[in-house]
Order: sequence, then structure tokens, then C-alpha cells
Amino acid sequence: MERIWLKQYPAGVPADIDVAQYSSLVELLEESFAKYRERKAFICMDKSISYRDLDEMSLALGAYLQSKRMQKGARVALMMPNVMQYPIATAAVLRAGYAVVNVNPLYTPRELEHQLKDSGAEAVIVLENFATTVQQVIAKTAVKHVIVGSMGDLLGLKGVLVNLVIRRVKKMVPAYSLPDAVSFNDAIAAGRTMTFQKPRLMPDDVAFLQYTGGTTGVSKGATLLHRNILANVLQNDAWLQPALKKPPHVDQLFIVCALPLYH
Repeated sequence: MERIWLKQYPAGVPADIDVAQYSSLVELLEESFAKYRERKAFICMDKSISYRDLDEMSLALGAYLQSKRMQKGARVALMMPNVMQYPIATAAVLRAGYAVVNVNPLYTPRELEHQLKDSGAEAVIVLENFATTVQQVIAKTAVKHVIVGSMGDLLGLKGVLVNLVIRRVKKMVPAYSLPDAVSFNDAIAAGRTMTFQKPRLMPDDVAFLQYTGGTTGVSKGATLLHRNILANVLQNDAWLQPALKKPPHVDQLFIVCALPLYH
């Protein structure tokens, strides 16, 4: 079949990509951690973390998750807006050999219950602002492990003030009770003392259960393999490279993320 769409490709964009150059999304992530260790990876509320920080914290959190004896491929739900904990948690879940289940933090208890049940999630990492929703449904699900983060977790001394304003002034954290929950920072601290067991990941292992829909019926999870995400990342890179090679040379791109990372 003639691929007539190739006539519309800009100069320098290849017709094909080699997805097989990486065995998993984790291999690509860890290559970046090693290559760009001193560079900023994410900036949130004027606070940045480097690729080194992302590497070390996600490895620690991954070790903590593994200590919960979940089997390879277990589903871990992430219920957070665009905060620094999100990329750390995503990398941690994938590196530990589990699958990420992204959850809209604005879900109602009914919507959350459906997604947790449908995905079979065994753990959830949630920002405290939305922990009350988890509390209302957790007994009806397979979730056994809860990690609760706060907006100021990774903001240093500034985080103390941020948490005070969010909790006491703006009252954005409804009261909740999750007695067995562990704080995000405590989970990372505990994980630093544990041994991480590197799993063997393959292209056909599940990386994400990405839920979509819900407007005309219940939300449905799309199964995204490591191969799927790798292909998408490499496609984007293939399209960007011709432009990036033109002057003026940009050593590091800064991308403003306006859309929800969980989506």
C-alpha cells in the first residue's frame, strides 16, 4: 500500500521508527536519568527537582511499593493533580514492575469506586485534598495500601507555609480518616532503607490502564503496553528533531504543562 501521507511529512521526519530499541518505558526513563542527572526535570511552584532527584526518589518509592508484596503487574492508582509527586510516583510504579492507573482527582465516590474495582487496584497514591473520597469507598475495593501526599511535600521550608495556607486558610483539605495510610515523604524515607528488586520488563507488559469516557456511561480502561507508550514517545521525538536541529540551538526544552498529567 502506498503511504500517501508521507508526502506531507516535513523534511527530516522519518517514515518509520524503531520501537525495538528499548525493551520497556523504564529503560528509556533510566537512560534519561543517567544522561541528564544534573538537569532540571520538573518545576512546580518555583521549586525544581533534577533528573537525579527523580531517579533517587522514584527508586526509593518503588522499593517501598515492592515491600508490600504486590505481584508484578499489580495495579497502582494515582489520584493527583499536577504536583511534583505525580512524575515521581509514575516512575516508581513503572520501575517496580506495576501498572499505573490514573484517576481524575475530582471524581465522585461513585466514579472512584467503579474505577478502583474495574482496574483491580491494590494501592493508591492520593493528594490529601482528595483523601476523603478514597476513605468513602476503600472498604468496597481491593485497595490494601494507601500513600497520602500533601501539596507542600517537596517544596522544602516553603512547603510548611503552603500546607498551612491550603489546610487552615483556604480549607482545601476535607477531614478524612485512613488509619493505615502512610505519608508520601515517609514512604520515600522508608524506601531508601530497602533493597529495590529490578523486575524484568518486556514491551508487552502493561504500563498504564488509562480510563476514558464516563460521559455517556461508565469510564472504561484502555490497556497501554510499554510498547505503546514507547512508540508514542519516539514518534514525538522523530517529529521534533528536525526543528530542534535548526538554529538557534536549544540545549534544553522547557514545556509548560497546562493539561492534567493524569489525562
